[in-house]
Amino acid sequence: QVQLVESGGGLVQAGGSLRLSCVATIGIGNFAQMGWYRRPPGKQRQMVATITGDGTTNYADSVKGRFTISRDNAKNTVYLQMNSLKSEETDVYYCRGTFYGGRDYWGQGTQVTVSS
Repeated sequence: QVQLVESGGGLVQAGGSLRLSCVATIGIGNFAQMGWYRRPPGKQRQMVATITGDGTTNYADSVKGRFTISRDNAKNTVYLQMNSLKSEETDVYYCRGTFYGGRDYWGQGTQVTVSS
């Protein structure tokens, strides 16, 4: 059974940093793409950052230069390093993995709270 388990969320002051982790129960080499998403109140789920199997990354404009997504295939883990956090980035952050065949898997999410 494929599962994605996020961790690393918490409470941080504005301007602070957090590193999120997403551990998969299978080798992440099976995923064509993995990424982090959030869903601001009243809005649809938004892409924060993605990384493909060959390491190509993509970021939402609002996080470019502050967030970094990376992957460690040996640990079946994808990370999101978040620096200079803003209060409006308080949200639940979800990990998503997409198989080469297109099937999606989502984690349960980890809460990030940024106090102003």
